[in-house]
Amino acid sequence: MDLHCEMILEEYREAKPILERMLVEIPALLREALAKNGILVTAVDARIKTEESLRGKLELKGNKYATLSDITDIFGGRIITFYTDDVDRIAAIVEQLFEIDWDNSVDKRMLHQLDSFGYNSLHYICRMPEFPFRFELQLRTTLQHAWASINHDIGYKTGVEIPREYLRRINRLAGILEMADDEFSRIRSEITDYRRRVQQLVQNGKLDDVLLDGDTFNSYLQARPFDSLNKRIAAINQAEIQEVPLIRYLPVFVAFGCKTLGDVQRLVKQYSEDAYRLARHQLGNTDLDIISSAVGVQNICIVCILATGGGKMGLVRFFDAINGHNTQNEAIADMTFNLAKSIQL
Repeated sequence: MDLHCEMILEEYREAKPILERMLVEIPALLREALAKNGILVTAVDARIKTEESLRGKLELKGNKYATLSDITDIFGGRIITFYTDDVDRIAAIVEQLFEIDWDNSVDKRMLHQLDSFGYNSLHYICRMPEFPFRFELQLRTTLQHAWASINHDIGYKTGVEIPREYLRRINRLAGILEMADDEFSRIRSEITDYRRRVQQLVQNGKLDDVLLDGDTFNSYLQARPFDSLNKRIAAINQAEIQEVPLIRYLPVFVAFGCKTLGDVQRLVKQYSEDAYRLARHQLGNTDLDIISSAVGVQNICIVCILATGGGKMGLVRFFDAINGHNTQNEAIADMTFNLAKSIQL
């Protein structure tokens, strides 16, 4: 290696403390910005080119570079995300955080080569005013990253000729993964649209138009349908209401035969008054000053079970469903059944 390249190597050794600062500060800045924008990623990686790797690069094409700062991949970063459309969102963030060397940046997604799937990264050459060196930042999806890693492992793209049979199979798999990448993004977008439509229907009170499932029940719960009953119950002892998740009641309503949110709402209206009566006798002789936000829906379910002939064993199955199977559930069911019977529910 000639003297010029040796001087660049010496520059590299002297710049090592700066590069190590970049290794800490740039990924931290990226993670903070991604979290602030609510973008979930699988990795934010960074690395400094080793002296051995730099020496090899200079031996091959050292005359291209006047100084170390001309080499754009001395420091490299990579952001890997789940969805193809998030790559563009992350790109917008990167463009706000760093100065972009547009002449040397490349969007390999635009090349549309037959065998390019694993290499379809968006490559930015960036600069921060605090540091003297440009650096490369790659943005790609998890499937693109996995594909590129597999190709590297099996020796594809190394310049060695491989039989057409294997090349054809590799390209077929690339096409399948590219379709999967696009489909994951499309499904996420459609689910987001579906949730918006459900929320709008719930807000407009069109509950019979909304099938009952995990997403729709969550939207229903966001409308706080049990608040009125809970407040009435809390007023019995002037108690405070402690919020707890209510999603565990979904399978109970499904077991009741509810198909839509409208079916759930009808049960709530039908049994709320008796649920309140039950709560009056549950709490009337106690000094409880904190109650769970599940008290209303729980009592509605209890009253529904008894009204439809579920009896004591129906209550045991109910408490098993919401509390998990344990020996105490039978005793709780027995006590609840006897109390309900005494007040003629």
